[in-house]
Amino acid sequence: MPPSTTKPTRIAVLADSDTRWKWGALTASRIAPGPSMEAGPQGEAQVAPALDGFLLRGRATPTPRQLAEVGVRADSLREVTAVEFLRIMAQESYDVLVLSLVGGGVQAMLHGLGRVWADRETRPVVVTGYVGVVYEKLADGLLLRHGADLVLANSRQDAERFRAVYDGVGADSSAVTEVALPFLGGAKYTGEHDPYTVVFAAQPSVPESRKDRTYLLDRLVQHARLHPGREVLLKLRSKPGEHTTHIEELPYQKLAQKLGDLPPNFRLVYGNMGEVLDRTDLLVTVSSTAALESLHRRIPTVVLTDLGVREVLGNHHFVGSGCLASWDQLDAGYRPTPDADWVARQGVAADGSYDTAFDAARERITKLLGRPGGLPPLTPYYTPATAPGYLPGILARHHLGPDGTPLPGAPAHDKEPGPVRQIVRRAARGAYRHGVQRVAPVIRRMGEL
Repeated sequence: MPPSTTKPTRIAVLADSDTRWKWGALTASRIAPGPSMEAGPQGEAQVAPALDGFLLRGRATPTPRQLAEVGVRADSLREVTAVEFLRIMAQESYDVLVLSLVGGGVQAMLHGLGRVWADRETRPVVVTGYVGVVYEKLADGLLLRHGADLVLANSRQDAERFRAVYDGVGADSSAVTEVALPFLGGAKYTGEHDPYTVVFAAQPSVPESRKDRTYLLDRLVQHARLHPGREVLLKLRSKPGEHTTHIEELPYQKLAQKLGDLPPNFRLVYGNMGEVLDRTDLLVTVSSTAALESLHRRIPTVVLTDLGVREVLGNHHFVGSGCLASWDQLDAGYRPTPDADWVARQGVAADGSYDTAFDAARERITKLLGRPGGLPPLTPYYTPATAPGYLPGILARHHLGPDGTPLPGAPAHDKEPGPVRQIVRRAARGAYRHGVQRVAPVIRRMGEL
């Protein structure tokens, strides 16, 4: 039965990084059935959804600072392993579950959840999707997400591509549901600020090489020197030692320290991207999703071509956008004009349609919750029969066997972790992060000598 209008819709979000927590939590708030905090059809009060957050333990588990920066609050928030999460899902009753994970994590949870819900009459509606632009591993990522009740596509273009992949392998494509990026919003750009502000949105892993990252930083600093009346900001995703969705081996902070005397109108900034965009007159990036946030607000936006237009950089996604330009052009005063048709196909919704972008997902969830007899079992495309050489490895990474049951030696799944185990886990995760960011790059550089 659909959730009562006098009881909160219970939503759980499982995420494995700061970016995916942001996407999952904001998506949950936008797809919750019913108009929260408004009068119901008989005048009864609608209750805001209850959101429980779960952070999948791993190298990118967000820190408290990163969670605070996202600006999304949950009624509860805890860190779990995959096996612990499945134990919780076997005991708790939720209306909606949002899996905001990398593709392999989604696939593992779909099989694990199928096992723990096998004997239940009702189960939550399972929702998944992508946190931003999908420019690589399209088929791989999509098939790993197949089996959820809703696979959200952030744009009309993505919805068409998603359905084509599923139909092309003979998988059910009816779960694909068009929405938009959940973190778009903010005031429309109305004109230049004082001072005029240029923001470069950095990315943890694009580009990867020291040479390319140093080049971009040099050009940003050069732009600040050429235009002393402007404020030039380097917007950073994380502080050294923190991890995001992607590993950052060469933080811009460290590269900036080696440049020595920086111009007074150049600064490094952190914080919520929406707040930074509030004072932005020109957003510059290689391929960050921040470009879509900026375009949504009609802020002049540039996707750099200095390092080429290449799939490995992700800026090939913006071909046809009208936003491609180089630092030489920007230094000379060039301002791009986005292509309206391209923008409309990307879910940016700069035309004002954003308010209704999630209506179809809400309606679909409400219909599924009211389905007579409850929901059918989860049926992912990948099974031990269809992918016997691939699926077991995906599940094993999360300590699950081919049938979704915990493997021998998996973290205890029948009890809560004790305080000693929690302390050991925190210490081990810190050591792992140090190894990934400090030791591994040194070893790789030594191997190149």
